[in-house]
Amino acid sequence: MAEDSRRDDSRPPLKVRRVNLDTGRENVVVISRHSRALQPDVFRGFSRVELQSGSKVLLATLLITDDGLVSADEIGLSEPAFRRFAEPVGRLVTVSPATPPESLDAVRGKIQGRTLKPSEIDAIINDLTHYRYSDMEIAAFLIGAASFMTSGELLALVRAMAMAGTQLKWPSPMVVDKHCIGGIPGNRTSMIVVPIVAAHGLIIPKTSSRAITSPAGTADTMEVLARVDVSVDEMKEIVAACRGCLVWGGHVNLSPADDILISVERPLCLDTSEQMVASIMSKKLAAGSTNLLIDLPVGPTAKLANAAEAMRLRKLFEFVGDHFGIAVEVITTDGRQPIGNGIGPVLEAADVTAVLSNEPNAPTDLREKSLRLAAHLLEYDPQLRGGAGYTRARELLDRGAAMKKMQEIIDAQGPSACRKDIGKLVFDVCAADDGAISEIDCLQLNRLARTAGAPIDKGAGIKLFRKIGDRVEKGQPLYRIHACDQAELDLAIAAAKRNSGYLIGVRHPVSAETTL
Repeated sequence: MAEDSRRDDSRPPLKVRRVNLDTGRENVVVISRHSRALQPDVFRGFSRVELQSGSKVLLATLLITDDGLVSADEIGLSEPAFRRFAEPVGRLVTVSPATPPESLDAVRGKIQGRTLKPSEIDAIINDLTHYRYSDMEIAAFLIGAASFMTSGELLALVRAMAMAGTQLKWPSPMVVDKHCIGGIPGNRTSMIVVPIVAAHGLIIPKTSSRAITSPAGTADTMEVLARVDVSVDEMKEIVAACRGCLVWGGHVNLSPADDILISVERPLCLDTSEQMVASIMSKKLAAGSTNLLIDLPVGPTAKLANAAEAMRLRKLFEFVGDHFGIAVEVITTDGRQPIGNGIGPVLEAADVTAVLSNEPNAPTDLREKSLRLAAHLLEYDPQLRGGAGYTRARELLDRGAAMKKMQEIIDAQGPSACRKDIGKLVFDVCAADDGAISEIDCLQLNRLARTAGAPIDKGAGIKLFRKIGDRVEKGQPLYRIHACDQAELDLAIAAAKRNSGYLIGVRHPVSAETTL
């Protein structure tokens, strides 16, 4: 009876209208308060509706408008909803109150402390990837999972997330990859490691993310040099030709539930070890990786504050890798300060190019960390003698083979349409005291670079002049903020004056002063 009432065929259909609303990831539809299909006694208490056109169904959040955005015989679809429903403007569709997904019963069970079965986790991830959950319902699942997750649930979550999207297969028995858990500004090692490893001859099809809360992801920075939104077939062709690539994972649909979960996790500051491992390992499983290097930066303002936290996370990665047959190696690295001299896509791309080109002013910390990471991956080659990985990596970099390979990858992926100029509006943050720099707050520098406009404005960000241990005199610049918009620069200046992210000595915070 409830189903018959919900699908009342006497309810008049509405015409599809595309409305210029960017609702992020969520499906949103708009109807007039005087809509021919709106019956207050039916829709009262419902925030979600179901659109149907033939066999095609879309679940969406319902908004009601009084301002004439849509007429009484229309339903307005936000940009994401219009794209996913893929029905033309003017098509007649029926609108009904949506029955909540059955998997929400499992979400409620998780909140109440119940251990979920693999089939229940499968159902949750399936509904997530088909956009049947609102942000509030996604948040409920994340909070329930954050309270506790068994090892069995973690394995089931990794598998469900990996199987929900594209699964890549490669002709080689060995496919290497690396991943950093993030949090360190300027840590753009993948763009150096990939061409080194590919130049050696190992296959390294690197899929990377765009920034969510950081000022640049690897995909954002690579997009300064080449197109990153390639299809699966294009990606396979690039790897066949170059043995490596640097592309945006979101475009090839690897673990699509992960991007949905992350977009809700980050505003809630939910970042448990289990959810982090599920996020990373589901993408690597879907990408067909056989040998994976995980970089865990450890530092006071990094995601991992100490060795104990790093050890627990390492064991989780190893546990999941062993279960799915991925050889996982986990290393800890210095996360006390940014890597390289630039923060933001254009500035980071300049650092990468300087290292690959062996320029004299290339950042040595980025070069050395990239060489050490590449060395670990090269050691997977059974033809390379043990301990020779670093020497081989340095040889490929020094004699230009890595730069040549990077240019091959750039040419294969094609030119990017994004702007590549650095932000012309600048402000220097200077030392207020004489002394040695004792601390740099990575999280604060990330915030400042984003406030300045990165990564949306690829030329926005921060150019670093000083690192930990460097001595400075009062008035000397510590870093320069670059922006493309005056309002964003003003906001970044105000934030830097409140907290520059630098400490001189052990007690003296660094203030910001204008320099000409």
